[in-house]
Amino acid sequence: MYYNLKIMKIVRFSMNNNPRYGVLEDNIISELCNAPYCELTFSGQKFALEAVKLLAPCEPTKIVALGLNYHAHAKELDQKIPTSPLTFLKPSTAVIGPHENIIYPPQSQRVDYEGEFAAVIKKSCWCVPQEKALEYVLGYTCFNDITARDLQKLDGQWTRAKGFDTFACVGPWLETDLNPQNCQIHTYLNGQLRQDGNTADQIYSLTEIIAFISRVMTLLPGDIIATGTPPGIGEIKKGDIVRVEIDGIGSLINGVSNR
Repeated sequence: MYYNLKIMKIVRFSMNNNPRYGVLEDNIISELCNAPYCELTFSGQKFALEAVKLLAPCEPTKIVALGLNYHAHAKELDQKIPTSPLTFLKPSTAVIGPHENIIYPPQSQRVDYEGEFAAVIKKSCWCVPQEKALEYVLGYTCFNDITARDLQKLDGQWTRAKGFDTFACVGPWLETDLNPQNCQIHTYLNGQLRQDGNTADQIYSLTEIIAFISRVMTLLPGDIIATGTPPGIGEIKKGDIVRVEIDGIGSLINGVSNR
């Protein structure tokens, strides 16, 4: 049985190297007995947020991401508006959580950040009509679609450029109560604002995206949909700190290193 969504922050965290799920309220995590894709059952254990390590808030089988999904981003790249959602996949092995390092691959000389708004699926989703799409969403989170830009241009397709380990930054948690069509997104590089966008500028809405993708492939609990990046993408280098911040969710912070 699936639970009714209510206002909550769902976290995945580690205590004594044991990954667990919980619900965060007032900096206290109430541990769940199970993954949050069915009726919630609490163990009774509680932990202070500062006493645990936050992990990526879900364990996806796949990440389905969008390219060129903001009018302003398409304009800055001088690209035509896609006539249908432009989708690509990132592997589950690319996922890292808050405060984990993005590893700069030796094959690349140009790696970019792309701050994004993301949704996480809560139940198996196949051929879902647009008007029912949000019924399949567990919650929303911050996402950083790291891209080896030079390899993307060299290859002409995006699998290698976007598929390196650590190239899918997710977190810090899932926010269940949010309007996905009016979320302000900011990306900061070393404390300087680089991206300032709103999901209202998206070419394809989240409901359109879910309906489109689910007619191609089955989405499974924990799968991530990254809905594209606003204008202002740019380069990161070793030693940089990137912060993706979405109003109503929070901040996802990751460093950049060579290992």
